[in-house]
Formats: sequence, structure tokens, C-alpha cells
Amino acid sequence: MAEVRTPPGARAGVTGPPRHGRGPRPSSTGRVVYGVVGVAGELLITVGVLLLAFLVWQLWWTDVEGNRAQAGIVDEIAREAVPTADPTAPAGPAIATRHTGDAPVMAEPAHATTFATMRVPRWEGEPERPVSEGTDKAGVLDRLGIGHYEGAAMPGAVGNFAVAGHRTTYAKPFNRVAELRKGDAVVVRTATGDGGEGSDTWYVYRVVSTQVVDPSQVSVIAPVPGDPGATPTERYLTMTTCHPMFSARERFVVHGVLDYWAPVSEGVPEELLAGADGTVGTQDDVTVAELTRSGSGT
Repeated sequence: MAEVRTPPGARAGVTGPPRHGRGPRPSSTGRVVYGVVGVAGELLITVGVLLLAFLVWQLWWTDVEGNRAQAGIVDEIAREAVPTADPTAPAGPAIATRHTGDAPVMAEPAHATTFATMRVPRWEGEPERPVSEGTDKAGVLDRLGIGHYEGAAMPGAVGNFAVAGHRTTYAKPFNRVAELRKGDAVVVRTATGDGGEGSDTWYVYRVVSTQVVDPSQVSVIAPVPGDPGATPTERYLTMTTCHPMFSARERFVVHGVLDYWAPVSEGVPEELLAGADGTVGTQDDVTVAELTRSGSGT
């Protein structure tokens, strides 16, 4: 009988390939832990994606929608067209005469009514912004732009024409507020409204100071800013917004006083035809069109 030889390298008595050993199987508790960790990881990723989407919406998309909405509001404001210069003057709108006597003042309108616009020459490239009655976030600041503190003085009135606006998000009309310097112009233009006193009027304020305060320091919007018990004799402007950027921890406040006023029928304040340094120059065609355009309601 032939002898069965064991192949080289093989052990005697082994008739098949070696079997690999298996480690201990995880317990039921371990499987539960692994499952919980996996689900938690997926939830964290989902939350992260949602937070990123929220930030994109809050910081970018609200600006896109807000700018579009506020531009539409300005276009729809009923107001008198600015006259153009006479044929012997340089091309462009007429320059308004400065009036320093008692200014005409319109009556305070109903809540959420847009009654004026604001432009700041220092903020080159920024559009004309609507000013509406009230400062509630959902009804005015998020939807309509700049809000007027209810009960505060109206443009041109003795007292404090106090307004608020977002510094970030929702078109951020006061985003560049920290750039303002003493002597800078802030130009307010009232709408036609009911056609009564104070309608279709320019009010040019001059910045006199800026400060950062706690939100509780509401005396900044008093008739005499910082002195709630005093009787006003000046025509003040106060602009408030959140500070620092992307935070509501404090408030950035700008104070100004009325320099002069002028009827829209007389022309445009020269500050709107000047650079940030105050030098009067030639406006581009787009800006001239904006200045001389009347609202769709006229």
C-alpha cells in the first residue's frame, strides 16, 4: 500500500486550510452604545448643516430681500419731483436754498407708515433708505428699514428726532454708522403724505457726537439727549443701532442737530451732490435720476 505523504509545510493530521479564530462578539450593551453614538453623530451633522443654512439666511439672504424690499418702498413713496437746474446752470438738479428759521413739521403718522427717507453722504454707495413709524422689530425694522421712535419729535421739530435701524441683517441700513464723523451731514426727505405742513421737505442734520451705551440707557432718545428732565430748545437727531457688530449687548448712538431745511420744490441739498469731504462735484446719471424722481403716487 502506497504511503500518503504529507505535503511540505503542512502539519500531519490537518486535512483542510487552517481556520482563523474570531474575537469575542460585542455584548448587547456595546451594540447599544455604538448605535447611540452613531445616531448622535448623525444628529450633530444635521444640526450643523441647519445652523449653517440659518446663518446664510440670516446674514446674507435677509440683506438681499431687505435691500430689494426697501428699494421698492422708496420707489412707491408719493413725493414731489426735484426741479432741474435752469438752462444757464450746470447739468443736474437745482441746489436748494438753505433755510434756518422755524422748520415746517409734519404730524406724526400711524404705526408702520413710511413718511420719509434718509441718506448719508459719508456712506458713499449706500442707497436711500425709507423711514417708517415705530421701532418694533417684526413690523418695522425687519420689513421697512429705519424706524422712528413713537412719540419722539418729527423731522425739523424742536426736540429729538430719534430713529433706529439694523447694523447687520435685513439690509443693515445703519451698518456703517461707526464711520460717521463730527460735521457729517444726515439728510432726511419727507414724503408728500397728506400734503400738509412738513411734507416734501429736506432736513439736513449735522453729526455732533457718537457714544456707546447700555440698552437700558434710554435717556439718549429723550427730547434733550442725555437729560430727560430738560426742556428742548434745539432740533436734535439721534440714530441708534446695536453694538458691537453681530451683538445686541450695547447700543451705538449718533447725535446731531439740524443745520437747515429746504422745500423739495427749490432743489436738492448740496450735500447730496458732494463727496464725503464736502467738496461739491458732479453726480453720476444714476444718482441724478434718483434725486429727481418722484414716487409712483405722484
